[in-house]
Amino acid sequence: MAFSNIALADEIIGTPGAPSAKRVIEGSQLPPPALPFGGKIETDADESTPWWPPAVVPPEEAPNVLLIITDDSGWGIPSTFGGVIPHPTMDALAEDGIRFTSIHSTSLCSPTRAALITGRNHHNVGFGVISEQATGFPGYNSIIAEDKATVGRILLDNGYNTSWFGKDHNTPAFQASQSGPFDQWPTGMGFEYFYGFVGGDANQWQPNLFRNTTQIYPFLGKEGKWNLMTAMADDAIDWITRMHQIDPSKPFFVKFAPGATHAPHHPTKEWVDKISAMHLFDDGWNKLQETIFENQKKMGYFPEDAKITPWPTEYIKEWDKLTDAEKKLFIRQVEVFAAYSAYMDDEIGRVVQALKDIGEYENTLIIYINGDNGTSAEGGELGTPNEVAFFNGLNKIPVEEQMKWYDVWGTEETYNHMAVGWTWAFDTPYPWMKQIASQLGGIRQNMTVSWPAKITDKGGKRDQFLHVIDVVPTILEVAGIDPPRTVDGITQAPMDGKSFAYLFDKENAAAPPPRDTQYFEMFGQWGLWHDDWFLATKVNRAPWDAFGPGNPDPLNNQVFELYNLKDDPTQSTDIATDHPDMVEKLKETFILEAAKYQVFPLDASVGPRVAAPRPNITAGRTEFVYTRPMTGLPQGDSPPLLNSSYTITAEIEVAEGGAEGMILTSGGRFAGYGFYLLEGKPVFLWNMVDLERIKWEGKEALTPGKHTVEFDFVYDGIGAGTLAFNNMSGVGRSGTGTLKVDGEVVDTKKMEKTIPIILQWDESFDIGSDTLTGVNDADYKPPFPLTAKLDKLTIKVDRPQLSPEDIKKLEAAMHNKKASE
Repeated sequence: MAFSNIALADEIIGTPGAPSAKRVIEGSQLPPPALPFGGKIETDADESTPWWPPAVVPPEEAPNVLLIITDDSGWGIPSTFGGVIPHPTMDALAEDGIRFTSIHSTSLCSPTRAALITGRNHHNVGFGVISEQATGFPGYNSIIAEDKATVGRILLDNGYNTSWFGKDHNTPAFQASQSGPFDQWPTGMGFEYFYGFVGGDANQWQPNLFRNTTQIYPFLGKEGKWNLMTAMADDAIDWITRMHQIDPSKPFFVKFAPGATHAPHHPTKEWVDKISAMHLFDDGWNKLQETIFENQKKMGYFPEDAKITPWPTEYIKEWDKLTDAEKKLFIRQVEVFAAYSAYMDDEIGRVVQALKDIGEYENTLIIYINGDNGTSAEGGELGTPNEVAFFNGLNKIPVEEQMKWYDVWGTEETYNHMAVGWTWAFDTPYPWMKQIASQLGGIRQNMTVSWPAKITDKGGKRDQFLHVIDVVPTILEVAGIDPPRTVDGITQAPMDGKSFAYLFDKENAAAPPPRDTQYFEMFGQWGLWHDDWFLATKVNRAPWDAFGPGNPDPLNNQVFELYNLKDDPTQSTDIATDHPDMVEKLKETFILEAAKYQVFPLDASVGPRVAAPRPNITAGRTEFVYTRPMTGLPQGDSPPLLNSSYTITAEIEVAEGGAEGMILTSGGRFAGYGFYLLEGKPVFLWNMVDLERIKWEGKEALTPGKHTVEFDFVYDGIGAGTLAFNNMSGVGRSGTGTLKVDGEVVDTKKMEKTIPIILQWDESFDIGSDTLTGVNDADYKPPFPLTAKLDKLTIKVDRPQLSPEDIKKLEAAMHNKKASE
C-alpha cells in the first residue's frame, strides 16, 4: 500500500461556510491559521450572509490509533515471542497483523516514553534519565521543549480526539503539584483526556490517580475489589465509546500505558491463582531460560545455531545453588509477576474488544509494544517486599525476613519486586536488562502492529532495526498528516525518527530499515548500532548496584565490545579484538551523535541523582507555614526533610472530649513519617521502609485547650551536598529527635540511621488527614482526620552546608578515585 502525507493546501469538504463544512488542513502551522470570513456583513442581518468556519478534520482515511506500551517487560516475556506467560491478546493481534522483532527502547522508562510521544531521541527532549533524576543540563532536565510537539498535540490540532491512560512518567517531578504549571502534564501536551498516575510507578490498589489534573479516589471503600489495571481499561472503554457515539466520523488516538509490569507487581488474586496452577516456574530460572530460547527457535525468531551468553554466575546464582527457602520465595515472586503480566494483557484484550463492539476495530491502527525497556532488576539479588527499600540502598533484605510477606505478596501490604535471576531469564535471548543501554537485553523490545483494513500480510514478521522514535512518524504518515513546521508560532525541531509504514506491505518484508545509525546511552553506559555492527561498552555496574561512585570517565574509561548482529543476532560473541579499526570508527560516530542530540555531559551516577537538588517550589526555602488542612502535595514539591535538621511545630486547639488524627504526614506504608495524635497523645513516627518504625510518643493525652506540639530533629551528617562529588557519606546518617508539648520534652531518642534518598514517591504530603496508605497500620487507618483545630503548622529546615574543608576532602577523594581507575 502507499501512504501519502503531502498536503499542499487546505481542503474544504462540503459547502464553504455551511455549519456542516469540514477542513483538512495543510498542517505546517499549528494551530492552523483562521480562514478569512467568507460571508457578507451589511448593517441589517436580513441583507447579510452568515459563514461558519469549517471544523478541522483529519484526511478521510485517517485511522483511529491505539498505542499500547507496557512497562519493564523483556523480549522473552510474552507468549507471542516465545515466552511462557500467556498473552492471548498480543497473540491474536500478531495473527491479524505483523510481528516486529527489533524495535528498540532507551533502556529506561520515561526516556523511552518521551521518545515515543515526540519522535525524537530521549536526550533531545530532555529525558536522558527519568524525571526523578533530572539535572540542570538540556539533555537531562526532564522538560520537553516547546519546539518538540508531541503526537497528541499534532493529532489534536488535525482533528483527532486524543487521550492518555495509565502511566505518565513525562511530567517533571517538580511540576506535579496542584500549583502546576500544567503544560508538561498530558493535558498540556495535546492529550485532551488523561486518566492515570504521574511518576515512575504506583500502588495499583491505592494509586495517586488523576483525571486530567485532579486527584481522584475511586478505590475508597473498595479494598480488595478495585485494581488500577481493570479501572484504566474500564475508563478507556468508556472514553472510546463516548467519543465514538458522540461523533462516529471523528477518529481517536489512545495512548494506553499500563503500570504493568513495573514494580509493584499488583495483580488480582484470581490471576495469581491461575498462574500458580500452571507451575510455569517450578524448575527455576535456568530451565526457564532454556525453555524460552527453545520456543523462540521453534517459532522461527532465531536460527537453530544461535547462542546465548553464559549464565552470569559472577552476579546471579544458578538455580541448583539456592536453598529451599530461596526457591520457595523466588517462585512466589515470579508467579505474582507473571500474573501481573497476564492480567495486563487480558485487560488490553477488553479494550480491543471494545473497538470491535463499536465497529472500529478494522480501521484502528493498533501498535502493541512489549516493554519500554528490558525486564527490571531493581528487586536486587533476593527480590524485595518493598521497592522503596531498593531506592534507599537496601536491596538485600534476607530471605528469612521476606518470608513474613509470603502469603500477602502482591497485595496492598507489599510494594514487591522479584529476584534478578528471573529478570535475566525473561530477557532471553539477550544479555542484561533494564538500565543497561549497551546490551540488547536492556534496549531490544518487540511489538505487534495490526490494522485489518490496510495490513494484509497477516501473521507476517519483520526483523528490520527500528526505534521507538519511529512510531510518531509512522502514525503521521498513515494518517496523511505532515509534521508541523511551527506550533504556537515556535519553529519545530525535525523529528529524529523515520516512518516504517512501508514495512506494512508484504512486498517490503525484506526492505532495508529506515536508518543506518542509532546511539544508546544511559547512566554512562552506551552503545552504537550502525549497519548491523554494534559497539557496546562492557557492563561495569549491575543495575541493582545504584549507589556506587560510578564511572569517573564514562566516555573513555570503558572496555569496548563489538558485535556483528547480522551473524550473531543474540549479541553472544564479542569480536572487538578482531576489528580495532571498526571500534574506533564507531566510537567516533557515537561522539558525533552524542554532541548532536544533547547526550553530553555523560554522568554514570544513579542513586545520587535521585537526591540531587532540582528547581521545585521548595528550592531555597527553609520555612514553610500552613494554616489549614491540605492533601495531595507530591513528594517532588513538598518540603524535603531528608539529610537535614528540622523542627515541626503544630499549634492546635483540643476540644472538650479530646482529639486525635493526623497533623502532618509524608509518605505511606512503605516509607515516610507521620505527626499525629493517638488517643489524644502526640506521636511522631518514622517508617523506615516498612522494616522498622521508630516512634516518639507523649505519655499523656492533651487536655482541652490550646497546645503547641513540636518535633525537633538534629542531623549528624554533613548533608546531601556530598552527592555532587559522587559521594554518599553525607546522607542517611544518624540524628536525635525530641518531642515536646508546650515547650516541655516528653520523649527523645537517637536514630542510628535515617532514610538517605527518597520517601514513598507515589504517596503525598498531607496536612490534617492521611490520603492513600498510612505510615503505621498498627496505630490508625486513613484518612484519620485531625479532630483538633489546626491554627498553624510550621516547618523549619536547616540543611547542612559543606565547609571549605569538607569540599577539599571530597574533591581529593574524587580525584583519587579517578586516578585509581
